[in-house]
Amino acid sequence: MKKPEVLVVGAGIAGPALAYWLSHIGYRPTVVEHARQLRSGGSAIVVKGPAIPVAQHMGVLPRIRELATRNRSLTLLDPAGRRVLRLPLTSDKAPTVEVTRADLSEVLHGAARTEAEFVFDDTVTALGQDEDGVDVTFRRSAPRRFDLVVGADGTHSTVRRLVFGPEQRFTSHLGLYGATVPLEPDAIEDPSEMTMLTAPNRTLVLHPSRETPLANFTFRAAPLAPHDRKNLALHKRTVADAYAGIAWRAPELVATFLDHPAPFFDPLTTVRVPSWSKGRVVLLGDAAAATALLGDGSSMAMAGAYALAEELAAHPGDHAGAFAAYESRLRREIRPRQRRVRPLSRLMVPRTRPGLAARNALGRAVGHLNRTASREAANR
Repeated sequence: MKKPEVLVVGAGIAGPALAYWLSHIGYRPTVVEHARQLRSGGSAIVVKGPAIPVAQHMGVLPRIRELATRNRSLTLLDPAGRRVLRLPLTSDKAPTVEVTRADLSEVLHGAARTEAEFVFDDTVTALGQDEDGVDVTFRRSAPRRFDLVVGADGTHSTVRRLVFGPEQRFTSHLGLYGATVPLEPDAIEDPSEMTMLTAPNRTLVLHPSRETPLANFTFRAAPLAPHDRKNLALHKRTVADAYAGIAWRAPELVATFLDHPAPFFDPLTTVRVPSWSKGRVVLLGDAAAATALLGDGSSMAMAGAYALAEELAAHPGDHAGAFAAYESRLRREIRPRQRRVRPLSRLMVPRTRPGLAARNALGRAVGHLNRTASREAANR
């Protein structure tokens, strides 16, 4: 019997994870990625919650732990660069694992590549479906027909745009932008410490990552026009303007951002799509429901990939039933996270000095509770 063929668009986190599970339930997955290769570098993300048992089932959790970042503490600075507090973040026994997004993507790709076809430097340009399948046109490859198509291609999903409508219909801008740039290894003194400076409407984080430290800028700014999303000169000017007059190492780190040929820059948005499927096309990960700032998008992508494959296995020959069951499961996880995004944005990037003082007071209280709990655990 011919295996059902599934096109998965996107080889970040959700795509390779889904390809792995599809191959194990009798499907034949093809993953297409517009980049020429798996992306290197990238910000740190946290594998946690429902992603931990998924990684265990895949047999990749030991490797993920091997690739964990060296970050063990957070030092918070005031706008002048003075230390406010220091918080422990994790331990070797913690149920969460912080890794770079690139390392996680490589691990998942390694688990899936022997069973799935991966096509890089290509993308989908048109989708046409009927009751029996989906006809796909690619930018480079010859047209092909698939039984199902999965859009796992992120916040700016091409699949979502082609099948569900324009991006602005489903995205909600938080008024914040995120920008990162890689640094030289000697840019940090302590490879186990993350340092965060916060001023009204701006944060600047120096993250040790694993091998390549990162400077991470998160700030409020007036919305840029949609067509300016790839305007590198504008992005650099926006970051420079946002951090003008900020103390500590801000001038040095901004200069590094300005000198880099391709730093990361993107608005921080949430994605809400009324229905995650249409016919034989379904959305997965950030393409369906991005939750900016929470740091668990990759974990939810892994959990979503597992849930989608599990429901397809439980509904043989009934993709509509499988899609509906998958969406129902994941929405229970996503809804509370999306409700927390805007309050979290105000806590993470306070608008005013009083708000900043209140956030720092909360941080001190959390630090005191953590230290007390650690002492009590050590005395048991």
